[in-house]
Amino acid sequence: MRSPVQNFLKPETYASRLYAAPFALMGRTMIAGFNRRFWRDNGANVAMIFALTSIPMVYMVGMGIDYTSAADRQVQLNAAGDAAVLAGVTPKMMAQPQSASITATTNTFNAQAKLINGVSYSPTNVTVTASIVNGKRVVQLTYKAASQNAFPGILMQDTIALNGSAQSTAGIAPNINFYLLLDASPSMAIAATQTDINTMVSKTASQGGCAFGCHESHPSSDNLGNPGGEDNYALARNLGVTLRIDLVQKAAVDLMNAAVSAEATNGAAYQMATYTFDTNFNTIGALTSNLAFAATQAANVALLQVYSNNWLTSVKNNSDEDTNYDNAMTSINGKMPLPGLGTNALNDTPQEVLFFVTDGVEDELSGGSRKESVMDPAQCTTIKNRGIRIAVLYTEYLPLPTNAWYVAHIAPFQANIGTNLQNCASPGLYYKVQTGGDISGALIGLFQLAVQTAYLSQ
Repeated sequence: MRSPVQNFLKPETYASRLYAAPFALMGRTMIAGFNRRFWRDNGANVAMIFALTSIPMVYMVGMGIDYTSAADRQVQLNAAGDAAVLAGVTPKMMAQPQSASITATTNTFNAQAKLINGVSYSPTNVTVTASIVNGKRVVQLTYKAASQNAFPGILMQDTIALNGSAQSTAGIAPNINFYLLLDASPSMAIAATQTDINTMVSKTASQGGCAFGCHESHPSSDNLGNPGGEDNYALARNLGVTLRIDLVQKAAVDLMNAAVSAEATNGAAYQMATYTFDTNFNTIGALTSNLAFAATQAANVALLQVYSNNWLTSVKNNSDEDTNYDNAMTSINGKMPLPGLGTNALNDTPQEVLFFVTDGVEDELSGGSRKESVMDPAQCTTIKNRGIRIAVLYTEYLPLPTNAWYVAHIAPFQANIGTNLQNCASPGLYYKVQTGGDISGALIGLFQLAVQTAYLSQ
């Protein structure tokens, strides 16, 4: 057995160990360095992480693209739906049956929807209805469609379902009965324009200048100075002067014709009646749906004639009290039934509108004597309280400072005439026409306002 000293000192053993030691130490160092570099190297981690996350990232990107596209197409389809239901309630459509609104709405939607890229749908999945709710037409549209996916394999579906709805509402042109109550008293014989007034005044100098083409009580015995002893009405006609009553008559006819056009446009049913008032309440044309015939009747509107041998003066002992508002308003109120909504629903009735054309001056027998005064709006309130609207056309009672009768009897309340007549009218249905103004245009304008506010009031 060798001692440690002997083994250590043996030459070959020492040399071999001395030679192999450095190589063993170097190997252990290289292995340790490789391990450290391996664990510090992140390249493999990035690759692994990318590989692991690429699948959900691609899924999310594809899903985002498809859902964003679907949302955009949904917006376009909703816009097409809005445009379509509005097309179903245009004035032209409102004049036609509900079926026409359904057709217009459906066609408009289909025409726009088929232009949207990436959308598939069937017209059978578009539903349009039209109905009447509280006197208004309601058009509704619902649709079902699909948005084509760009990445069907990722979402595991070819399309994304889309659906939506739209609705529009518009008032239906209501059926209306119109009643014309026209002032035909002698004061409506005032010359219609300033030129005509000047003509009458210059031709009646012996009377102090009279702008009215009226019938006088005693044209001959009063020595008016007119040729052949004629009254001022005959004088005005001979001079070719246009009187206000002429314009009122023309306005009544023009109104009937305007109603014919409006009825054809908006599909409503209108009826017209024409009455005049002076001392009495006079029926010119009873309520009728034949508006052309009503226009023919309206052409018969005429001024009250007052002569000494006329039944008004000789039989009735009338002292020129020729404008009786009390009788006129009571009588017209009795002609108008309670109004309905003006729809075509079962048991519904037309709306009622009164057109009141006057110069606003009352001339009645009161307390045994003649009295001129401004109209009392309370006479209109009774009618309005029944739900009947009143449209008032004030043909201005022109101040005539050269006329003694005007100065004494009308001038004291002249400023209140327009105010009282405006209080007589329903809101928004008052119009004033001054001398030379367009009475036809004003009356037709009131008619259009009455029809428009009929939409809004329901």
